[in-house]
Amino acid sequence: MNAYARQLLTALRFLLCATLLLGLAYPVLIFGIGQVVAPAQANGSIITVDGKAAGSSRLAQPVTGQNFFYPRPSAVEWDAAVSSASNLGPNQPALIEAIATNRAEVAAREKVSPDAVPIDAVTASGSGLDPDISPAYAALQVSRVAEATGLGEAKVKELVAANTSSGINAFLGQPSVNTTTLNAALFQVLGTP
Repeated sequence: MNAYARQLLTALRFLLCATLLLGLAYPVLIFGIGQVVAPAQANGSIITVDGKAAGSSRLAQPVTGQNFFYPRPSAVEWDAAVSSASNLGPNQPALIEAIATNRAEVAAREKVSPDAVPIDAVTASGSGLDPDISPAYAALQVSRVAEATGLGEAKVKELVAANTSSGINAFLGQPSVNTTTLNAALFQVLGTP
């Protein structure tokens, strides 16, 4: 067997070992660890309401009406198939106009001064799918939701607090309120859409 054939055979053996180890064993190991450590995240973070899948806690859902909490605006209308940002820069007139329009809409909906509207209420996240809003934006919406649903503000604030990340969950960022899980909890309390 010449040197070329030996090197080729060695390379093929290495390719087979690397494929089995890195292409099969490692992904199976990581998948198994994910199932044990964080099964909800490993399986899409599916939220169920009345025993039926209602969405993922990792994705915002569009909201209309007064009964529920609004997520951040979305450049893709919350369509997970086309996750994207608007790609508008901070000095572009289109972004400045969109922020002004969003600020006016939120201020009118929440019956507050435009100056009281938090920045996350008027700007989209990088993916356009982020369900998390700031506690300030959630607090701004409490009165409207309490009035529209007939629940007291104390009950709505309790639901907001239960869906606010804190402690270790907010370790790498700031506390945030997940609108998808919050709206699912509201739906369960109300029993109607």
